[in-house]
Amino acid sequence: MRTLVTGGAGFIGSHLVRELVNRGDDVVVLDSLEEQVHGGVEPDLPDSVGLIVGDVGDADLADRALTDVDRVVHLAAAVGVGQSMYEIARYTELNTMATARFLERLIAVRPLPTRLVVASSMSIYGEGEYSCETHGRQSPGPRPEEQLLAREWELACPECRRPLRPLPTSEAKPLLPTSIYAINKRDHEEMSLVTGAAYGIPAVALRFFNVYGEGQALSNPYTGVAAIFASRLLNERAPMIFEDGKQSRDFTHVSDIVAGILGALESERAPGHAINLGTGVSTSVTRVAEVLAEGIGVDVVPELNERYRAGDIRHCYADIARAAELLDYSPKVNFEQGMGALVEWLKDQQAVDRVDDATSELAARGLAR
Repeated sequence: MRTLVTGGAGFIGSHLVRELVNRGDDVVVLDSLEEQVHGGVEPDLPDSVGLIVGDVGDADLADRALTDVDRVVHLAAAVGVGQSMYEIARYTELNTMATARFLERLIAVRPLPTRLVVASSMSIYGEGEYSCETHGRQSPGPRPEEQLLAREWELACPECRRPLRPLPTSEAKPLLPTSIYAINKRDHEEMSLVTGAAYGIPAVALRFFNVYGEGQALSNPYTGVAAIFASRLLNERAPMIFEDGKQSRDFTHVSDIVAGILGALESERAPGHAINLGTGVSTSVTRVAEVLAEGIGVDVVPELNERYRAGDIRHCYADIARAAELLDYSPKVNFEQGMGALVEWLKDQQAVDRVDDATSELAARGLAR
């Protein structure tokens, strides 16, 4: 197979590309090598990979990348929830509009690709799903501003005001994106599935949950929370945690995400579906900071700043039943194993800590309060 991976020089993409090459694929990568992500460092890709450097929305480059391609994995995106809230036009151009232009070139290819897999995100859900003892399953919207200003972090049932209990979030939950980035990822998913259905290209959207692992961009202050915490700790500084640190996510090792993508490339039952890729396990962000600090050997206590950011959610973790059914997906790396592997990799890494600058930028724009 000849497989094109957009964003294939990035964190998830490079792991996927190496696995595809190991399996015998002829792999082409189209990647802009964004300075904020790559820091000017040459990507670590197998010698056999054809690397095309540029924007996925560049029609000429897209045509080159799509030549004689059998399958496409579209991972390319500008990543960063907070940054997307003040670089609205840039994020929408690099994500939504670039994907629209890429899809126009994809449908012009003859023969058409036999599979399109697109990276979506758990961020499109907004809050996860919850349960009330009295009123059952709930899909709440964003927490009211007055609640956040009062530093009351947990969600309550809108009918009886009793505390809500987090549940695994299923693909059937209404989508309530709370950031420009999340809206862009919803666009990626919906445009790809609609285009695939219209042109007879089997398309699958994968909703990634909080991916972490070896090879993350440690000096990008808008990347995942594990990498942000690691960049602080490598500089012997305390991880900065918003709210009270008890908010939780589904932290998924990159190797399990790669396994899910490979399943989506092969499964005959997956096309036309949006599918969660996570672990089905909820972990607090404070736990992530504590495990990383202990593993790296830095004796610091996470800094709970009791502030909140616009668009932040409280709890969200994956219901992975659909992935198990359609992709034969079963996560192999639990939190302790994955963090252990990440820590071993971190011991040989250096990072520029830009977290204070990013936080100050959000505060100056009224996005962190």
